[in-house]
Amino acid sequence: MSGIKYKNPKKLKLFLLAFIVISLTFVIVVFINYRRILENPEKLISSFPVDSNLSIGKIHQTSTKNGVKEFTLDAASAYYTASKKKVVLNDLSVTFFLKNKQKVYLTANKGIIKTESKDIEITGNVIVINESSKLFTEKIQYNHSRRLLLSKVPVKIVGNSFQLTADRMSLDLNTNNTVFEGRVEGSFSENFTI
Repeated sequence: MSGIKYKNPKKLKLFLLAFIVISLTFVIVVFINYRRILENPEKLISSFPVDSNLSIGKIHQTSTKNGVKEFTLDAASAYYTASKKKVVLNDLSVTFFLKNKQKVYLTANKGIIKTESKDIEITGNVIVINESSKLFTEKIQYNHSRRLLLSKVPVKIVGNSFQLTADRMSLDLNTNNTVFEGRVEGSFSENFTI
């Protein structure tokens, strides 16, 4: 059995070379556009028509201000509604970065991001964890411009040597100060220190 012989091997080589160059150019253009979208996802979202909807599986977002990381957000899925200017997140977790290098972790069943303000309404089995305590509630709001976590429904806070309940609570992520309001009750062990 003899191999296939081409009448003009120079034309074949030229064709293959042109095909490789065109393929590489296409891959580079796609890669550059993909990187541009990853670096600025708001441009992708704003390019959709006002009445469009978009569903995404597994989302990761990092929010920075003046080069400083404010928070990272992960969710199992997201649904964007352009007409309402909001993103609905499922099974979300957020890590807030404080100025003193500490972190505050938040998990919940659902979240709604208002795309213009970046405020987030978080609901369902909300747990907020810092290095010394855990907070449990059903609903909490994140005010992005003030970097404030605010719960207007009852909260329960558990630490190694204390337990507190309150009708309302706010946590300032700039100062790491927490304010409890309404009926505040607590129990403290002998080992509790301030």
